[in-house]
Amino acid sequence: MTTPNKITIGRICLIPVFVMIALYYGRSVAHGAPIEWLRWTAVAVFVLAAASDGVDGYIARRYNQMSKLGVILDPIADKGLLLAGIITLSVSDWQYEFPIWFPVLVITRDIVIVGGVLALHFLQCDARVRPSWMGKVATVSQMVAIGFVMLLTGNSWRTKVAGVEVMFLDLPVVIAGFCTLVSGIGYVRYGISALHSKGHGEAKSAREMD
Repeated sequence: MTTPNKITIGRICLIPVFVMIALYYGRSVAHGAPIEWLRWTAVAVFVLAAASDGVDGYIARRYNQMSKLGVILDPIADKGLLLAGIITLSVSDWQYEFPIWFPVLVITRDIVIVGGVLALHFLQCDARVRPSWMGKVATVSQMVAIGFVMLLTGNSWRTKVAGVEVMFLDLPVVIAGFCTLVSGIGYVRYGISALHSKGHGEAKSAREMD
């Protein structure tokens, strides 16, 4: 097994550790006695896991250790970490609650992408769905938003944007949401284009479909 794959598997193993620590911290907040070392441990585990994404990618490219297993495991690790962070911080009391639209948007985009990839495979389209530039920006912005929430939880600083009062922590969440939406639209357009290029978007007679 290559070194990048070992790092990726390590990142996957850190996900349940992060979730457990984050939930315990949320419980301590709910009981009125926040245990700060739990929060900082959760932050450290999340940062370590997020940073390992760049490390395994660099090693794979630098030392030509890219593999089919890595292509499968890497997005699983990335999505698992992000969804674990967003969902965990949404259901536990971290003194900041993600707006409902944020986890819904992130989860919906990922479901649409997975469904689209399966559809392309089922229809035998030879299109390769690779992370787009905007998709990478969306991933980074989501990680930054989660990091801000964990680091600055309890921050009540507010400001006005276009006459609407928003919390400081809303800003990275809105930016991440915007990047997620734009990247999702990009993937959908790519999928539709791939389907049309193979003629799957055109009407066919019953005889042609048999």
